[in-house]
Amino acid sequence: MNISPSKLNTFLMFKLPAAYFTGVRTKHLDDTTCVVSVKHRWVNQNPFKSMFWAVQGMAAELTTGALVMKKIKESGKKISMLVASNNATFTKKATGRITFTCKEGHKINEAITKAIETGEGQTVWINANGVNAEGIEVSSFNFEWTLKVKS
Repeated sequence: MNISPSKLNTFLMFKLPAAYFTGVRTKHLDDTTCVVSVKHRWVNQNPFKSMFWAVQGMAAELTTGALVMKKIKESGKKISMLVASNNATFTKKATGRITFTCKEGHKINEAITKAIETGEGQTVWINANGVNAEGIEVSSFNFEWTLKVKS
């Protein structure tokens, strides 16, 4: 089964309902890029009437995680994946529709290939940037993914 935006959104509904009910949705997924969108609404806002940082984090993590899942699936190997660390920077109030994009599929390819070749766990830092409807960056997230071939 191929991983597609609609299948990821269904996955959210059943496995990550907090992300689904706050409006996190996958819009695009290919070999190098994943795009996830979320709209500021009452259910996902903070007391300052902007999007809660954790909702932004769920959307950002999904952009990177979806690429990792797709690359693992394509490798044909059983590989475990886990976020070991993350950090974020918030530069503008998040209101309206926020679109998170990760364009670092090539980094994941390299890490998976190395994990398969060496049999050792690998780590890779992946970035996802969130922009508002005007194209202004509101937040930037970095996730350190650990990848290990299962024995």
